[in-house]
Amino acid sequence: MAGVVSPMLRRLAADRATGALVRDHGTLYLVDGQVVHAESPVAPGLDILLAGGSDRRTAAPARAGRIGDGEREICRLGALFDAAFFALAPGRGPARFRYGHHPRYAGPGRPVPAAAVERETLRRRELLDSVWPYPALDAAPVVPRPAAPGQTVTARGRALLARADGVRTPAQLAWVLGRPAFHTLLEIRRLAAAGLVETPDPAPPPAASPPPPPPAGPAGGPADTPRAPGSPAHRRPDGPPAPRPAPPSSPTAATDLPDIALLRRVRDALEARL
Repeated sequence: MAGVVSPMLRRLAADRATGALVRDHGTLYLVDGQVVHAESPVAPGLDILLAGGSDRRTAAPARAGRIGDGEREICRLGALFDAAFFALAPGRGPARFRYGHHPRYAGPGRPVPAAAVERETLRRRELLDSVWPYPALDAAPVVPRPAAPGQTVTARGRALLARADGVRTPAQLAWVLGRPAFHTLLEIRRLAAAGLVETPDPAPPPAASPPPPPPAGPAGGPADTPRAPGSPAHRRPDGPPAPRPAPPSSPTAATDLPDIALLRRVRDALEARL
């Protein structure tokens, strides 16, 4: 189904179900078929966003007391869409729905139609790919690259690069900075497109499995199998074995993967001329 993020979410919305939709990367909470809350281990929660970072979490209650209801609702909805984006990411495990299960958070909030959550998730996926279509960057440690002479960096980019130590992933940087995880991913992809962050090399293709051994004969050796006369392995019992043909080469094997180094050199040359 084109444009469908989660068929189960659509069915639950149509059935006006109440409970928790549990997936690999997070959980959506529904009341009468609408999303009221979302959680993901990747996305910082509302308390981290209000505090401005995990190292200032104790400041969240004090700041929460100073903001108005409108600002808090905007922050809550932002955290909901942020966590829902990761909760609805493609996963390997089956989705499960726990009827009647409610979130652990307390407080009022406007529910969001499931269709709106789905549209926003698709929009964010397309936006990420339009900026830098290398999703391997999203889960890898962020490795900064030196800026080109005269190259400018935004304040958000500078804050990210200052904390990118080659160990922290985008999700960890989002928690440290107290920013939505999706916005952090988007900024890191922009930095990668500008040549300021390394892009991980694509994983090599899996090695081919070796052929199974021949069946054992009566004495434990390979069993005799009929061969067609004229085949490469056909020989008389008293004759020498025919030479085994060399495995066929794959002329396209070396060109299956993109030349990342060449692409980076072209990108750096273009940036130097701008």
